[in-house]
Amino acid sequence: MSPVVLYMFSGVAIFGVCLYGLIVHAHLIRKILALNIMGSGVFLLLTGVARRGPEVDAVPQALVLTGIVVTVAATALALALTRRVQSETGRAYLPEESLEEDPDEENSG
Repeated sequence: MSPVVLYMFSGVAIFGVCLYGLIVHAHLIRKILALNIMGSGVFLLLTGVARRGPEVDAVPQALVLTGIVVTVAATALALALTRRVQSETGRAYLPEESLEEDPDEENSG
């Protein structure tokens, strides 16, 4: 197995595992981490695609560099929103019910 194929298979495996983690976990920080690692899997896949011929293709490499910049900006925004959700609700989970139907408020009222 060549290193190119190994890069591509490992990128797909990382993406699949993190997609499962993104769906299963309810905590927002874990979801953000899963998205970041999913991006790394896509970057590995693009790196493998860039090396599949006798010469290295520059377009997938440029996409990876651009993707890294976008990932950093999206992570900063997601962390800021998570912090805002925690300051408003007191927990880092998305509420499953509306705030009017929260059973904690009925018992404390």
